[in-house]
Parts: sequence; structure tokens; C-alpha cells
Amino acid sequence: MIPLHDLERGTGIPVVTRVILLANILVWLYVLTLLDRPAALRAFYDRWAFDPAELRSALSAGELALQPLLPLVTHQFLHGGWLHLIGNLLYLWIFGDNVEDRLGSARFLIFYLAAGVFAALGQAVVAPAAMVGASGAIAGVLGAYLVISPTARVRTLVFLGIFITIVTLPAIVVIGEWLLIQVLVGLEMMRLAPHQATENVAYIAHIAGFVAGVVLVRLLRPPGRR
Repeated sequence: MIPLHDLERGTGIPVVTRVILLANILVWLYVLTLLDRPAALRAFYDRWAFDPAELRSALSAGELALQPLLPLVTHQFLHGGWLHLIGNLLYLWIFGDNVEDRLGSARFLIFYLAAGVFAALGQAVVAPAAMVGASGAIAGVLGAYLVISPTARVRTLVFLGIFITIVTLPAIVVIGEWLLIQVLVGLEMMRLAPHQATENVAYIAHIAGFVAGVVLVRLLRPPGRR
């Protein structure tokens, strides 16, 4: 299933969601300018991607400074390819505005970045490897959306064998199906038997980000908003 858009409408303009979308696009456009300079491209990713080994080394040496911690945030704006970027931004575009509407823009920014950080740390504990991508933070957005609007209707592209159709489904079904896939593949990875086709996807980060989103949306929700 691929979500296309939801039928929930917020009361304001999702400024932060749009800024995050734009930031991801601008960073990707910058990456495209480095494609003909492989050394520069590699250095860029080495500097801003999150590498658990580097953070562990810095903490072991007692270097609790901004430099080793910054990639926990900056990796959320890097992507490994067009499909990686488009898939992440599609989910953020569909579900981010309602979460921002519920939390408010300032709280949503804190929520989004914190979910991405917890997602990366979760992945680092179970399967440490250098990582990039907004999917951990966006998994947090999905978790929050499921808390605040589980019955919201989502227009969804559904594949039925050779047939493709568009149906309207509750968010709990669309997000629940996504979460089930993450859990099943994540458990398989924890058993050290990942599929070759999925070994570069941070499924544990998705699960950790989702759980963080469920918790954080309750902690950050303004008083009086149910």
C-alpha cells in the first residue's frame, strides 16, 4: 500500500513541515552537484552522516562536544537516492501537517528532531552502522499520527496482484500495515538473517522512531488538546 493523501485538514499552515521538506530537497540538490566529485561527495557524507562508531569513540574519550553529536540531527536531512528521498517526503507531506497542527510548530520541530535522534540511537544499539535519512523521524510522525487520528481516512494506492486501485482506508490500517512490515523485518535482522535486498534499510530505526513518536506526542501535546 502507498498512501496518497489523507482527508484530515488542519486549522493552520504547517510551516515547519514545509520547511523540513524544503531543507531535505535543498540538501539533495546540493548532493547532486557533488556527483562529479566523488571525493567531495564521500567527505560530505562522512562529515554529516551519523556513525555510531564515531560517537562511541568520542564518548569513550570523554569528548562530549557538539561535533560528534551534531550528526544525530544532520543525518536526518541526507538521503541515499531519489527513491529514498521521495518515499520519505511523501509520508512527511501526508502525515506531518496534522501532527504539527496538533502540537504547534515549535513543539513539532522539537518532536521531529528528537524522534529522529531516538531512532538513530535505537538503530545504533541493535545494528550499528553509518546511517542517513529522515525515515526515523518520519516514523515518529506516523506514531504520533496514529495516536491523535487513528480513524482518519487516507486515500491509498493498493496493489492486488496485477490490478491497482485507490481506496480510502483508516489511518490505523495504513500505518499499521507499515509498522507490521518494519517489525517483521526488524525481528529478522535481529536474528542476524537479513534479506540481501533490505540489509541497507534501517528497520530498527523505524521501530524506535515510531515508539518515540507515540511517547513524545503525549509529552509535548499542549495542555487542553486531546
